[in-house]
This record gives sequence, C-alpha cells and structure tokens, in this order.
Amino acid sequence: MPSHVFEDRPGDLPESGSDTGGAVAVDALISRARRLRGAVDAVRRDAVASDDHPEGRWQRALCDLAVHQLDDLGAHLGQLRQGLPGEPDTAVPSPLSVRPDAFAPFAPTSGLAAYEADHAQSSGTLLNRVGSAEWNLLTDAVNWSDELYAILGRPPGSGAMTLDELPSVVHPEDQTLLTALVTGCLVDGRPIDAEFRIVRPDRQVRTLHMMGEPVLDADGSTASMWAVFRDVSALRRSEQAVRDSRETLRRRQHRERTERRMAVEMQEAVLPPWRGPLAFPLGGPTELDVAARYFPAHNSDLIGGDWYDALELPSGACVLSVGDLTGHGVAATSTMAMLLGALRGMAVAGITPEAVMGHLNHLLESAVQPALGSAVCCRIDPDRRTLTWAQAGHPAPLLFRGGTGRALTPPDGVLLGATSSPRYEQNEVELHPGDLLVLHTDGLTRTGAAEDSAVTGLLALAPRLADARDAQDGVRMVAEAFGTGRKDDACVLVARISA
Repeated sequence: MPSHVFEDRPGDLPESGSDTGGAVAVDALISRARRLRGAVDAVRRDAVASDDHPEGRWQRALCDLAVHQLDDLGAHLGQLRQGLPGEPDTAVPSPLSVRPDAFAPFAPTSGLAAYEADHAQSSGTLLNRVGSAEWNLLTDAVNWSDELYAILGRPPGSGAMTLDELPSVVHPEDQTLLTALVTGCLVDGRPIDAEFRIVRPDRQVRTLHMMGEPVLDADGSTASMWAVFRDVSALRRSEQAVRDSRETLRRRQHRERTERRMAVEMQEAVLPPWRGPLAFPLGGPTELDVAARYFPAHNSDLIGGDWYDALELPSGACVLSVGDLTGHGVAATSTMAMLLGALRGMAVAGITPEAVMGHLNHLLESAVQPALGSAVCCRIDPDRRTLTWAQAGHPAPLLFRGGTGRALTPPDGVLLGATSSPRYEQNEVELHPGDLLVLHTDGLTRTGAAEDSAVTGLLALAPRLADARDAQDGVRMVAEAFGTGRKDDACVLVARISA
C-alpha cells in the first residue's frame, strides 16, 4: 500500500479526458482542500496568540484570510464537481459535505432567501460562487445565471439588467469605473479584469470581481459581451484585516524600539561610567576602589529603573547607592533619573541617609506616575572609617572581610512610594582596610531559584572576592556567577577600602 504521504498526487489522479476520471480527480482535489482547511482551523485554534496582543491579531487575520481563500477554493471545486448549472445532477455529493463547518456543497434552490440560507458561512457571507452574464448587442437579449441574481441580491424572477441598467446597482463612487470598463470592452475590444462595489437591495455593500471580454462576429465586430462575477467581499475584508493588523504590529515594534533607544540613552546619560579608585579625603591617602555594572533582563529588551552611583562629597566623604524601580522603559528610567538627581543633591547638602530615604519616598509617592521602588544609601566617612547607611525595602549591603562575608543588619525602612508616612532609620558599621562592600538589586539573583538562597550565593563568593585584584575584578566575578538567566534587570556595585 502506498504511503499516505503520496495520496492524491497529480500523477496518481485519473486522466481528466473522461467524465469519470475528471470527477474522481476533482473529488481528490476537494479532499485535499478539506484537509488543508482543517489544518488551518487547527492552527487558528491552537497556535494563534491572544487577540488582545497586536501580534495575535495579525496572526488571527492571516488565518482568517487563509480560511476565506480556502472556502473560495472549496466553493469553486464543488461547482466544478457538479457541472454547469441546469445540467442533471447525477453526481454523488461532494465529500466536503461531511464537515458542515468546511465547504458546503452547492444545491440550487428556488428563491433568494433559501439560496442564501443554504450558502451562509460562519462569517455570515455567501460563498464566493461565480455568476455569469451575456449581453447580446444584436438582439438585446440578456442572459444571467442564477448565481448572479444571488450575488447581486436580486430575486431570480426579477429579470436580468441591461448594460445601461447595471450601473444603477453599483456604488456611486465606482459607477464611472464600470462605465469606462464596459465602454473599453465594447468599443476597443479590451478585456475586463477589475473590481468594484455594489449596493444590494438590503443596503449591504459588496465587492465584486468582474472578468469579461467581447464576443466578435465573423466580421470582427462586437456581437456580445460575456462576463463572470465573483463576490470577493469577505476575502478583501480579510486582506484588509491582515494589512491593518500588520501595520499595528509594525507601529508597536517601532514604538518599542524607539522607547528602548530613549531609555538606553537616558540611562547612559545618568549612570556613571565605571570607573577606578576614588581618593578621599579629596587628594588624601585613603582610596575607595569602586566598580559597578548594569545587567539587562535576559528575556526582555526593555530597560528597567535600576541604578548605581558613587559620589565624592566636598567634605571628603563618599556616598554609595543602588536602587530599583518597578516598570520598564522611558517611564522607569526617567523616574530613576529624577530620584538619582535628588539623592545626589541631598548628599552634597549633607543630609543623612535616613533623611534621604524619607525625601525620596515623598518624591516617588507624589510623582505624576506613581511607582514603587527600593534603595540603599551608604555614607562612608574616611576620618572615622565608618559606614552609615539606610534602606527602603532593599537588600542589605554585603561586607566581606578576611575571606568571609555577611549581610549587614538592616535598619527599619519600607519601600519607596508605598506609604505617605514611612519611618526610616540608619545603622553604622566600622570599616577596616581591605574591606569589600557589595551593593546589589534583588534582580541580580532572581533567576528562578529559591529567594532565600540569593544572599547565600553571593556570600559563597567570599574566597574568590578576597583574591580580587581590584573592584572591577570583583564585579567580573559576580557577573560570572549571576550574569545570565535573570528574569529582571539588575545592577551590582563593588567598593574596596584600602589604606
């Protein structure tokens, strides 16, 4: 038995020279079309994204267009299978009739209402059956097929329309086009292949595709005009839906690319390029080696609101900070720029870390586009060798000393923007030469593993960080351990104190 893959191959079909062979060949084509229609339906049901998304609407429109084209193909094959209208219908029913939701076989009926009821699709439009007409210029006789009456929405007994009467059913904006087409065909012998709109008696506007040509007599004069008409309204609507959805998707993609570019440019303008040793007091013997890095999310092209910063103060102190805002794109980066600018200004003014958190909360809570954020602000005093810090719902800094590490005990502090009257406190820690601080946002270690193992993973780097040549080498070690597989964007800042 031959493989089913090769069923209904053209070479396997009976020759079309006989009635039997032709009927079997058409049945095979109909069977193919029916299987393909079922496959498209399966894609439309199972593989198309949500219509709420521009890409989903585009996919849906493409599937609908394919369905309309296959419905059209099925209707024509069914008409071919049954033969010319008016012939005795001795053929077996079309195999497409097995699936009522696929292509329905044609069965002539009496009356327009019955015809439309028998040929309505799920979309509520007629199958794209072809109607024909011939206008005899010598005898003024007009012959229309029953299908043309149905296409134009006219009762079969209403009588065929002459060429002069035909424009009356055409949309006013297309009447000039039809007149020019008919004149060119009758006078110049040009064939017609064009589309125009009609207005049916029920006020429905339909798009018809017309193909016609002149019929010449023995003297070469035009004796009659023959034409076929096809209702392509559903097909054109599907094509327009594809164009519209594709344009919507294109605009969305362009907007996302533009937003990403703006967010990246804003982030690069605000975050400092990192960087080497900072001397403090300014020009003094003690150095704070600082390096930092931003990590974009693994599965997103949008830039978030994470930041890092190190700022030398006129007093000789240094302020380190990291933070994280909800959201992505320009809104998040612009809000981040506002908070970071405010933090720098307050740090230069000598405001304590706990007071800085309170002011940042007020800014975020009263912003035009409210958001939530977390932050940590650390002030290093070189004279006293102390770290004073405050946090707002943020992971505590990690202190590495002598090959081991620990998370600093956090003072009280809630997320920025969460409440209008928060309470922030600050803690103080003594620093030693050689100490290394790691500040990070929680997205750094949010890779799908258990959240309680996040700090443990960073602290496990203590032996390697003890051998780091400088802060930049420390950032590289952290990136190797946590630089991939993140669900969110993140940043890390490493600072090492040396004498």
